[in-house]
Amino acid sequence: MARGFCARYSTVAALLALLALLPGSTTAARGGNRDGLSALTGTLPHFLQEPDDAYIVKSNPIKLRCRARPALQIFFKCNGEWVHQNQHTSVEHTDLGTGLKIREVMINVSRQQVEDFHGPEDYWCLCVAWSHLGTSKSRKATVRIAYLRKNFEQEPQGREVPIKGMIVLHCRPPEGVPPAEVEWLKNDEPISTLDDVNIDTRADHNLIISEARLSDSGNYTCLASNIVARRRSAPATVIVFVNGGWSSWTDWSDCSVRCGRGVQRRSRTCTNPAPLNGGAFCDGMSVQKSTCSSPCPVDGGWANWSEWSVCSAECEKQRGRECTDPEPKHGGRLCDGAALETDNCTGDLCTQAEVEGNNDIALYAGLAAGVVTVVLLVIAVMLYRRSQSEYGVDVIDSSALTGGFQSFSFKSNPLLMNSSMPPDLTMSRTYTSPICFPDSMDKELMSEPSLFDPLPDVKVKVHSSFMVSLGVSERAEYHPKAPPQTFPRGVVQDLAGRGGMLGGRGNSLLGPSLGFQPRTVSLEESQEVLLGPEVSYGPPGLDLSCPVALTIAHCADVSSDDWSIKLRRQTQDSWEDVMSVDGECASCYCLLEPQCCHLLVDRPGCYALVGEPLSEAAVKRLRLAVFGSLEADALTYSLRVYCVDDTPHAFQEVVWLERGQGGRLLEEPKTLLFRGNSFSLQISIQDIPQFLWSIKPFTTCQEFGFSQVWGSNQSPLQCAFTLERFSHAANQLSCKISVRQVKGQELILQVYTTVAESQKDTVPFFTQSDCTITSQTGARAFKIPLSIRQRICATFDTANAKGKDWQLLAQKLHIDRNLVYFAQQTSPSAVILSLWEAQHQDRGDLDSLASALEEIGRVHSKLPAHFFENDL
Repeated sequence: MARGFCARYSTVAALLALLALLPGSTTAARGGNRDGLSALTGTLPHFLQEPDDAYIVKSNPIKLRCRARPALQIFFKCNGEWVHQNQHTSVEHTDLGTGLKIREVMINVSRQQVEDFHGPEDYWCLCVAWSHLGTSKSRKATVRIAYLRKNFEQEPQGREVPIKGMIVLHCRPPEGVPPAEVEWLKNDEPISTLDDVNIDTRADHNLIISEARLSDSGNYTCLASNIVARRRSAPATVIVFVNGGWSSWTDWSDCSVRCGRGVQRRSRTCTNPAPLNGGAFCDGMSVQKSTCSSPCPVDGGWANWSEWSVCSAECEKQRGRECTDPEPKHGGRLCDGAALETDNCTGDLCTQAEVEGNNDIALYAGLAAGVVTVVLLVIAVMLYRRSQSEYGVDVIDSSALTGGFQSFSFKSNPLLMNSSMPPDLTMSRTYTSPICFPDSMDKELMSEPSLFDPLPDVKVKVHSSFMVSLGVSERAEYHPKAPPQTFPRGVVQDLAGRGGMLGGRGNSLLGPSLGFQPRTVSLEESQEVLLGPEVSYGPPGLDLSCPVALTIAHCADVSSDDWSIKLRRQTQDSWEDVMSVDGECASCYCLLEPQCCHLLVDRPGCYALVGEPLSEAAVKRLRLAVFGSLEADALTYSLRVYCVDDTPHAFQEVVWLERGQGGRLLEEPKTLLFRGNSFSLQISIQDIPQFLWSIKPFTTCQEFGFSQVWGSNQSPLQCAFTLERFSHAANQLSCKISVRQVKGQELILQVYTTVAESQKDTVPFFTQSDCTITSQTGARAFKIPLSIRQRICATFDTANAKGKDWQLLAQKLHIDRNLVYFAQQTSPSAVILSLWEAQHQDRGDLDSLASALEEIGRVHSKLPAHFFENDL
């Protein structure tokens, strides 16, 4: 039917063309359009738009368009058959420039039409346009149904590649029309070859990384897409591993024996580089041993004496011997004794008178020289002692403090040797918390006689400052008898209370030691935080004649003015403000240092430091430590990360806890500066060997809120990572633990340890720094030797014209703030020395005190002589 219809159209078109050629047959010949008609009669149809290839997506039909000029009619022909007129949509208009007719025709092609066509080629259509001179045909346009299969012909496969190796991932996309385009993703992010020249994706859809880096580890996905759908391949895991490499050998150690045959060692570590991501550990031994030998020292021995020589004119004979039986070798000792022996001859062969005369002359000359030497020495000593007499005692002689068991003398002075003066017990009331002793040796408490009896000369021996700092007892030799024991007012000799000793040498006061209590401080403002432990001394009602020195550790960074720190004291059920640490108070003294605060208080009780941040720049010091232990099943290994305030007692709680769990300290503790900016603390574990160890999903990162960390002094913050090894052969664990504050500091804890089943029950190892809390009281406390302390107080407590008073002592010891407090004390110098002792508890160093006294001596030794005469 369609073919007959088109034939009729062709006949009609031919007739119309013939009629147009007849003279006078149309009105057009009469009008002014003769030029257009001549152009029409001389042109074949020209296609301005031809149909394009198209794809049918799902069930949506497509449109094919044709446009020609000049054209009387345009019809579509599909697969060799004419399309029915009713399926055409025509639009006609005239080109204003040429006057030619332009016709545009459209048809719709449905999915059903394409599926019903069965031919040797794809479904196709073309346009046929008619004009007066004939017809023109357009190009063929194919119509295909678009699709994309689900399954990839080849998916990328995961692999392990050594660092700097080549990575090739193959991908063949699913079959589809039109063919699918391929894109690569890494961890679900598109890969751009423009940003990284090391990556190439142009080679037949494959991904090629020419030189693998650690950052290239990840999950890679091949993404195929066309106009119909997108398909994702299964992810391919790529692991770039690093094989371990040995570091350089250390130097050989010393031989294990001083002489003879021994062993020396050297070692290396598998850290150049350390194995990562399941890389192989180093092959070979980490420790080498080698035999060594050194000759033993041979002490010399005397050979036999030679024969006596012939008697000389002086009636003497001699004989000798040599140190050759054996000779001293390899550092051995020389022979003891004389190598030459002389003896008198017998037989009356010499004149003895001459010899005796010569001996008398030598004797007289020696006696004269000795007398002259003694006289000069006495004169020199008198001049020296006269120049130093203004002090009454030799406390300015710094050798008494710094010499190694040196002797020094004190001259008799009526003011110092007053036997009625009671012993001073202030030196025994010094406390501190952050002190460790390298051994458990107790200082000896020796009964010490009075130092105040008027003796012409008293000799005292004091150990050097090095011995004092190590806890060795100070010993003194005194000759006078001891006075009766004297205690401060209100204190009985037997005090029932919480242990400890306030003791000096020769006098002791039983009393409490320091107490560290759980947090009970009431924080009145929400921004206030407790900066250290609560330290108490007592019992309540204890009345002492002078203030007590306390030391409270804190975790605030006081290098800038971002904190307002107060001292508070507990009164029954509440806490009261005592003073601001940077202020001045007549009843209490505070000396703030970067790690602790030294106090002088005269009332027993519980004290604490409370801080209020003044800005977001305020910083707390946090101590970070990681411990590890093997669980009972021998496959599970637990890593525990602690975050506590950077004070000794806070970390000691962690130490006690880990000792109970059999934990091992895997990395030296580090200090993190945590800012008061309201941001949280994040702890994550990284670089776990994936083919040796596994960890549960979603447990690699943990987070603490800001308020938990900022007020963490009540209990240690802890987070745990549980790792499981695939076999018992995996006995090495290396990973990193990142601890960071959001918008703050970040620290890395490097874990590299050997995991062995025998370590489950081993006692954990802790370094010397882990022993942190020991109350320093009585004989254990670092103290200035009593004799020196009393003479310093006697010298500086009384003001004189030369300025040798306690204010000068405070200035030289750099304790010259709030002098009003010291002026109220009975013995300002004793209180100053107590505070100085508290400052130097951790070092036990008397050198700085000796230097200050020596400097005072140099300054006043330069005064004119008439000042000394006035004092005398």
